[in-house]
Amino acid sequence: MFENEEKRFEVRRIKLWGSYKPTRSIDKTLMATPDPSASTDSPPAGQVIDLQSIHKNYDMGSETIHALNGVDCRMEVNEYVAIMGPSGSGKSTLMNIIGCLDRPSTGEYWLAGENVSKLNDKALARVRNRMIGFVFQTFNLLSKSNALQNVETPLLYSGIGRRERRNRALEALERVGLGDRTFHKPSELSGGQRQRVAVARALVNDPAILLADEPTGNLDTRTGEDIMALFEELYSAGQTIILVTHEPEIAVRAKRHIHLRDGEVTEDYLVENG
Repeated sequence: MFENEEKRFEVRRIKLWGSYKPTRSIDKTLMATPDPSASTDSPPAGQVIDLQSIHKNYDMGSETIHALNGVDCRMEVNEYVAIMGPSGSGKSTLMNIIGCLDRPSTGEYWLAGENVSKLNDKALARVRNRMIGFVFQTFNLLSKSNALQNVETPLLYSGIGRRERRNRALEALERVGLGDRTFHKPSELSGGQRQRVAVARALVNDPAILLADEPTGNLDTRTGEDIMALFEELYSAGQTIILVTHEPEIAVRAKRHIHLRDGEVTEDYLVENG
């Protein structure tokens, strides 16, 4: 898939040392190691994600599975990050923690300045709805609802009034190029259009993070390229994007790559696409 991507994008790695916190500005020089005496109690301004020594364990009968083993990672506002790794690497577990779908066994997760590691399910759901927009491989649209109603759904849980819900959903649909498909149901839309509805739904609450899990997995090559081009437009407009994928052809669009293996970060580097 995306067979021409490698030809269009020359990727140059810029290694990160320690827990360096990259910004959108890319420097070809090696980064300095941060001061180890600096406090990690709360993240500095401009940092949207701060994962501190994240462990996630699952009990499987008499055996304990260590899905994540001390992950340290920081991401700035308006970064475009690809989290990569083979099956069983821990990338899905990390995605669930970043997306507030799960909590770490130990360690701290700060999201936009708030420690969400120990929140109960109800509080975590509120943070998730307010701060994170999800884009899934399978779209996850309501089949009996039209595009406008699907996009409005997150706003129902935010207590937004009917008129504002409608206006914000219409604006989100216009933003992804579907202003003329407002009243179409999923069955009346192409795969690419359905994914655009899903992106609009993810954006309607103005989230701190757009979290995309294999967003082109169910799309043909040309449609997938369109969706990735849309992500680039959103990033250029200031949106923070985290892309979870096992496909290098997809990840090449991101500006920073984080590789996981056996629950640990093995590589973390900035890239230049050009």
